[in-house]
Amino acid sequence: MYPQFPPGFRFGMSTSAYQIEGAADADGKKPSIWDTFTARPGTVRHGEHARVAIDHYHRYAEDVRHIAEAGVHDYRFSFSWPRVQSGTGFYDRLVDTILAAGVRPVPTIYHWDLPQELEDAGGWMNRDTAQRLADYTAMLVERLGDRVRDWITLNEMSVHTLYGYALTDHAPGRGLGLGALPAAHHQLLAHGLAVQVLRAGGARSVGVANQHFPVLPAGDDPDDVAAAGLFADLTNWTFADPILRGEYPNELVVAGIGVDGAQLARDLEVIRAPLDFYGVNYYEPTMIEAPRAGKDYAGVLEVDIPDGLPFSPVPVKAERTDFGWAIVPSGLTGILTTLRDRYPHLPPVVITENGASFHDAGPGPDGRVHDPRRIAFLDAHLRAVADAIEAGVRVDGYYVWSAIDNFEWAAGYDERFGLVHVDRETLARTRKDSWYWYRDLIAAQTRS
Repeated sequence: MYPQFPPGFRFGMSTSAYQIEGAADADGKKPSIWDTFTARPGTVRHGEHARVAIDHYHRYAEDVRHIAEAGVHDYRFSFSWPRVQSGTGFYDRLVDTILAAGVRPVPTIYHWDLPQELEDAGGWMNRDTAQRLADYTAMLVERLGDRVRDWITLNEMSVHTLYGYALTDHAPGRGLGLGALPAAHHQLLAHGLAVQVLRAGGARSVGVANQHFPVLPAGDDPDDVAAAGLFADLTNWTFADPILRGEYPNELVVAGIGVDGAQLARDLEVIRAPLDFYGVNYYEPTMIEAPRAGKDYAGVLEVDIPDGLPFSPVPVKAERTDFGWAIVPSGLTGILTTLRDRYPHLPPVVITENGASFHDAGPGPDGRVHDPRRIAFLDAHLRAVADAIEAGVRVDGYYVWSAIDNFEWAAGYDERFGLVHVDRETLARTRKDSWYWYRDLIAAQTRS
């Protein structure tokens, strides 16, 4: 009935601080780039913001109970950098509660909520921000390292660079195009420096969470193949090759990051520090062609690629989530086998995010939230992971995105990824049918 996994395989759920915590001013928390971004008119669907979000800050004990009672092994969450600037008190309480529930905390150090004061000093376009993240990491490991064994440095550097620095769809909304490549390098450097700090602080297990997806050419035309290859380099391999190979994928990227020679060699030596696991976030594949004159490419992806770049997206033929994302479970198998083939020394993989937004209605007359399409999605993608394992990829875990309905960045609250439903008026939590399905799947592994 359920896909089966090797002994020791770890199931989990994921969230991020800005998307769930709220309590915008608690603990002396200062603004992040997302606080600034959401305050601008027209940036977020319906003009929504996350000052309250789902109030996890005050309801964390209830939320941890929902997570733990599903039987998961791991809970991946993130720290709010602006909140930690004033101390780790909330996270002391959160980590203790997670551990008391019998779950392993797996925190992400940076999940896109840069302190606004650092953005004012240049943000990720400023090399010094990498050192600031290392200093922040040192504070975290000093205060929480006695209870946290697994650490993730940064989340989805590719998305943060593309949406926030190359385009204007996410905070900080810079719109720099290919001029955003220094932000990519500085995040990668921050990752490497954070790994050094974590190792020095006695961390037992260190990884990163990168988004990966197959990039398919729209046809056999050599221009389409070349366009797809360049898009794959910019979105996948610019963020994996330095970590797993110690190099960038092509000269265009090297020229764009603004660092070369001996300094680049020193940076790459830091960036390529060995990892204990490699996190993969997967949602959908992308299909690319060389731009056709006069063709309208708007609305194909979640964000529109500007005119003038040498690649354009075309729709993938597939069933879609309510967010409009293509449902292609085989793409997860494909990207995992591609990673294995590209990187002979690939660390054990953990699927650190995978999930789908469906616009689930609230509890019905029976008190339940029925979400059969999410169950089908998760079942198919877990089977895709099992196929990758059978093909020889070492995958040690799988975390659903997300544990709870949350603030979905520029899409606001319409998009519901959670296994637990949140009423937007009362903030009441209700476990969806997918929560029960996931619980039963995990229990079935224990019995096998």
